[in-house]
Amino acid sequence: MFRSRRAGLLRRLWRQRCTATGPEDGPGALKPAAHALFKKLKDEELELLVQAVESRGAWESGCVWVPRGDPRGAKQVLPPQVLLCRLYRWPDLRQPHELKHLCYCAGGRGGCGDAAALCCNPHHFSRLAAPETPPPPYSKASCGPSWLDEPQHPGTPFLDFSYNGGDRHDTSLSQSTVKDGYWCKLAYWEYRTRVGRLFAVHETSVNVFCELPRGNGFCLGQLPAAHRSRAVRRVRGKIGRGLLLSREPGGVWAYNRSEHPIFVSSPTLGPPGACGLTVLKVLPGYSAKVFDYEWAGGAGGQRLPGEGPCDPHSVRISFAKGWGPCYSRQFITSCPCWLEVLLNRPC
Repeated sequence: MFRSRRAGLLRRLWRQRCTATGPEDGPGALKPAAHALFKKLKDEELELLVQAVESRGAWESGCVWVPRGDPRGAKQVLPPQVLLCRLYRWPDLRQPHELKHLCYCAGGRGGCGDAAALCCNPHHFSRLAAPETPPPPYSKASCGPSWLDEPQHPGTPFLDFSYNGGDRHDTSLSQSTVKDGYWCKLAYWEYRTRVGRLFAVHETSVNVFCELPRGNGFCLGQLPAAHRSRAVRRVRGKIGRGLLLSREPGGVWAYNRSEHPIFVSSPTLGPPGACGLTVLKVLPGYSAKVFDYEWAGGAGGQRLPGEGPCDPHSVRISFAKGWGPCYSRQFITSCPCWLEVLLNRPC
């Protein structure tokens, strides 16, 4: 009975593999190494792995621990986490350094992963986003607008945004919030209108989503829906599982859990002295360090010109639609759905 149960788990695992293969992989090339790895997993670990790959990361699953060293009966050419990530997520993956542990993986926090075992759950990893080779600028200007350098209304420091619900004047953070235990607050915008109140984040990570079968966080689907345009509704339909924001040593990371790209900009994303705004495209399943506390430390307290609520210790994230010098949308206020992450300045 136990043998048939294990065989059933293995069949379910094999059915979930990616149909595409890497450039030099023939059909079933990974099968011997995968089955050698599966032999090392206990039944409980196999069940966890089945739950993770069948849910496709829809909820946070537990760590799948595999003993370090070569699997019995076969030489393990690929590290276990690379093997399973290729099998179930990214067939073109090659090296471990292309991966990053997600914040909820115990293997990435030390734990058992530093001793005799490591976590190989493919949904406990993301791929690292890298800046793309930019296309020619959309505008004829040699340099795009600098961070938050958006058009100002004559005679006023900032354009007056409309707002749906809550206090219009709570869009920047004070030092008192550090004492209150918030490491950031989140503001959700649709074009130039902020929707809902600020969402304070106390935990080290938070999910921002419209649809998530399991888990909690900032649910955009519960915010008011009055006077929502067709374009906004269309983009909101693409948010899905959204993203995971996490505060980690040295900075803030964003992991794209949705099935569409997100676009990110912050004062620390571009290279020092860069001319123009840097907007990073983060593909589904990828992570990016979106804010560096050490890098931002030298610019603390600087007041930047711009449109609407802005703070040099903030991150702006657009769902599905890009903006900036290489896009038809020059400003994030032209994006249908976007998120503002207002960070506390480290004491």
